[in-house]
Amino acid sequence: MALEHALLVALSEKPGSGLELTRRFERSFGYFWHATHQQIYRVLARMVDDGDLDVEVVAQSGRPDKKVYRVTEAGRGKLAAWLATPTPMEPLRSDLAVKMRGASYGDREEVLAALRANLVDHRVRLEHYLQLAKEYDLDDAERATGGPLPDPVRDQYLVLRGGIRLEEFWIGWIGDYLAAHGQGDPR
Repeated sequence: MALEHALLVALSEKPGSGLELTRRFERSFGYFWHATHQQIYRVLARMVDDGDLDVEVVAQSGRPDKKVYRVTEAGRGKLAAWLATPTPMEPLRSDLAVKMRGASYGDREEVLAALRANLVDHRVRLEHYLQLAKEYDLDDAERATGGPLPDPVRDQYLVLRGGIRLEEFWIGWIGDYLAAHGQGDPR
């Protein structure tokens, strides 16, 4: 996936400035697609030049003007074409998995310490995701609105559920490895 596609999705959800997009990437997209603010600004400029985005300059009092980006018809077409393209299965590519496999050939205690630290990180991320999921109480929201939530909200929630399951996977796998090496059941 190119950063352009992630930006088209983000701007389809809500137009915004480069700074707003950077913050949104830090809070949501960044958990599964990382981009620096320099990359975001560089790609936004290219997408405007390519006709995928329109930019509106908004004057601000006491601050520099703000550029607000919106997806054009051409950008919507490019996104729709990309969404319709089959996606190959993503292989697991993990430094941690290679270290787990190679622990017998180095300092196993260092690998186990790294795994314990990694386990803490996954638990923290899982707790964050679970807090975010509470904001998506779909049953209550659907009852309150008298119908299903809009597709974009439902799609955001389902991606969040995938993140929760991914963190649960990592916690389970690392926990199994640690337990097999006498580290107890760290769950």
